[in-house]
Amino acid sequence: MPLDLSQPIRYAITSGATTSQTTPDDPAFASILRLVQTAVIRKIPLFQIREKRLLTRVLYELVSRAVEITRGSATRLLVNDRFDVACAAGADGVQLTSVSLPARVVRAVCGPEFVIGVSTHSLREARTARDEGADFVVFGPVFETESKRAFGAPQGLEELRRVTSELPGFPVLAIGGLTLDNAESCYAAGASGFAGISWFSGPEQ
Repeated sequence: MPLDLSQPIRYAITSGATTSQTTPDDPAFASILRLVQTAVIRKIPLFQIREKRLLTRVLYELVSRAVEITRGSATRLLVNDRFDVACAAGADGVQLTSVSLPARVVRAVCGPEFVIGVSTHSLREARTARDEGADFVVFGPVFETESKRAFGAPQGLEELRRVTSELPGFPVLAIGGLTLDNAESCYAAGASGFAGISWFSGPEQ
């Protein structure tokens, strides 16, 4: 189902700094909930809880409390990879990775209203995500960035342009090394919006 959001789409993502030792009483837990509240106040359309190392029960509690904050707002809450937790806690959707279950499987389980984003690093991956029922893809890294170095060299603006031109009408969000100076060039290359891990503290590094 197409994601009906005004462009450019803004997508805020948490840093993933929590660990398996993090509990609901830790400052890091409360800090994420404050970020969710900030996203709601700023009317940021998409917010992803990307805390991969949390114990499942702690992640569930975090998402459940975040849902209470975003309910009735313009912000849609997504959970990284764990669509089971997202569904159980009442979140709006999931952000799938290259090692997650395919979008078509998640769509079949969670239904047409569940928002599905997919992180991609090539035209092939982006096309597959679209064909399998994803609502949008995050593509990158477009520019050099420490947080995305594990995914290889930057894709660059020309590759971003190729992806957006090959998938007309399908939302492609740019990620990786975005700054106030280069974000406009991504939009000019056809990106529907921008995703960032450091959305609230400044440009992604």
